[in-house]
Amino acid sequence: MTEHPPTPRAVQAVFFDIGETLINEGEIYGRWADWLGVPRHTFLTKLGAFLATGKTHMDLFEYFRPGFDLEAEEKARRAAGVPNGFGPGDLYPDARACLAGLREQGLFVGIAGNQPVEAAAQTEALGLDADVIGISDVWGVQKPAHEFFERCAQLADVLPEHVLYVGDRIDNDVRPAIAFGMRAAFLRRGPWGHIQEDDGVLRECQFVLDDLTGLPDLVRDLNAP
Repeated sequence: MTEHPPTPRAVQAVFFDIGETLINEGEIYGRWADWLGVPRHTFLTKLGAFLATGKTHMDLFEYFRPGFDLEAEEKARRAAGVPNGFGPGDLYPDARACLAGLREQGLFVGIAGNQPVEAAAQTEALGLDADVIGISDVWGVQKPAHEFFERCAQLADVLPEHVLYVGDRIDNDVRPAIAFGMRAAFLRRGPWGHIQEDDGVLRECQFVLDDLTGLPDLVRDLNAP
């Protein structure tokens, strides 16, 4: 009898974006609003309006404080005892169990997003069940660059088609991951997740999610055959 090697699982590694995928940035933006002296609802409403027209959060800061210098403002916040960043209280409640559920299946689990250098220690301090933490400013490459997703596949040591990248942005997460040959899961939460639309790209997604709760079961079912 000839023995055949087992068929490789469809998904062998899962990588997660950070902001609005694992970390709720609502309070982070709220603290910026407080720092700039802007009512929080006004700040967040203007953020949504800017994103809908293709502008970025940096345009938002400039709007409320012309000549805004991020490095200088972050330094001032640290000196005032209200540093920028995130902690355990900003973690989405479904994140920890989702990562642990995927690790229990023997999958490689990574966290990789566009974040400043300081986010490496902040993410590490969360104690999430992940094999690797990748930070763009540490790597020296940002999404949507091809090299960012290449780095993820290399760290997992699997071919791109066996990597599932999970994120809340079509432009930075879904589209470039698929273009690199990965599978993608689009997470509809946070401002980008509800503002950005591209039905054609979403039809190419492996999953479209409203939260992370059911992702381990979806991946298990996909790998079952």
